[in-house]
Amino acid sequence: MIWDEDAARSYDSPGEGMFDPAVLGPTVATLAELAAGGRAVEFAIGTGRVAIPLADAGVEVAGIELSHAMLARLREKVGEDRIPVVQGDMTTASAGTGFSLAFLVFNTISNLLTQDEQVECFRNAARHLAPGGRFVIELWVPQLRSLPPGHDATVEVSEPGYLLVDTYDTLRQHVVSHHVRFGADLEDGHEARIGRSPHRYIWPSELDLMARLAGFELESRWADWDRSEFTADSRSHVSVYRLVGPAPR
Repeated sequence: MIWDEDAARSYDSPGEGMFDPAVLGPTVATLAELAAGGRAVEFAIGTGRVAIPLADAGVEVAGIELSHAMLARLREKVGEDRIPVVQGDMTTASAGTGFSLAFLVFNTISNLLTQDEQVECFRNAARHLAPGGRFVIELWVPQLRSLPPGHDATVEVSEPGYLLVDTYDTLRQHVVSHHVRFGADLEDGHEARIGRSPHRYIWPSELDLMARLAGFELESRWADWDRSEFTADSRSHVSVYRLVGPAPR
């Protein structure tokens, strides 16, 4: 499993990256507004990066998490009485029904490596929601236009001590992210540490069709949590789906 003890131990970076208040603030504010006074459930709740500040904002939050290590890290911060979590697969596990909001952030739906699993994730979200409830997904846009002719890899991030290289299998819509860390942050500055994470990338139009199969319709799509316009040049999106049909059994 990718999300093992090592990953859980190093996942949190308070005040930096995805934990930066400039990132978390708009995320939590938007989700709180979309919950509209009702309960929210986070799929792949992880260590509570979003769920804890959302609960602090007054939203009743529950979650689903597959990784025991990530869940244990969450429990170091907040108890079951505050944020109840079911350990299980987000395509099948149930945290209850009647929620106003379900959400899945930071590209996590792409950790499901088949189209069938991704569709089942939508169906499971529908089962959790009350009629008219919303499912929010944050996801990156595949950067295939960046692939050089004859090559199957792109450099997504290049900064001191860190490289992110994505390799693509366009036939299966798979991408493997190679996280290369090196330099002074490691014990030996002459060595590098590599971590890899596999994903199945999804085009926005394909995501919309998955939603329709589960009884949702697209309500909004933004380039980011600040609700900036989504364009052909956007590298990510926040998509809001509303449940309009009966929830799948």
